[in-house]
Amino acid sequence: MTELHEHFALDRTAQDLLFRQARTANTFSDEQVSEEQVAAIYDLIKYAPTAFNSQPLRILLVRSPEARERLIEHLWDGNKAKTAGAPLVAVLAYDSEFHEHLPTQLPHFAAAQSLFKGKDHRFVEASISAGLQIGYFILGVRAVGLAAGPMTGLHAEAIDKEFFADTGYKTLVVVTIGKPAGNPGFPRSPRLDQNLVVTTV
Repeated sequence: MTELHEHFALDRTAQDLLFRQARTANTFSDEQVSEEQVAAIYDLIKYAPTAFNSQPLRILLVRSPEARERLIEHLWDGNKAKTAGAPLVAVLAYDSEFHEHLPTQLPHFAAAQSLFKGKDHRFVEASISAGLQIGYFILGVRAVGLAAGPMTGLHAEAIDKEFFADTGYKTLVVVTIGKPAGNPGFPRSPRLDQNLVVTTV
């Protein structure tokens, strides 16, 4: 809606790049994703909010053909071809021992350490905070002019055993990254209207 644009701090081009025109890519060009682009992405996404600044997200970049084949074995069939053809693939996981790396300068460091000693609570907090970071990761990829293809059609425990043995990392999502090529393959699905989502009390 045109009348909403005056309320944004971002200009229309940035709004469209990050949100309205951004699509999940299923096919990519041959252009590679550089280490400099990865560094630029992380420079933005490191500011994602997390519980007690815990930052539990861990990112595995899958670049080598051998590692790509190992990963593809543990994806659902519908996700294998697009993963094989992407310039870069990232496995996004959370560190189940994230509480051991909490910044000691936290005002409530001792309280946070005590809170996260309970394994069940720690895993819930880690997955929620890492989920916030994953949203920022997708926006960071878009901000450098690339497309992200997040996928949850995977066998997480098998990926953990393949890549994260003895680390305590737990796979959440696999993301293909690169310059999109061709048609996304289907029209954009409709979004729910605000009155179906937002309630005021």
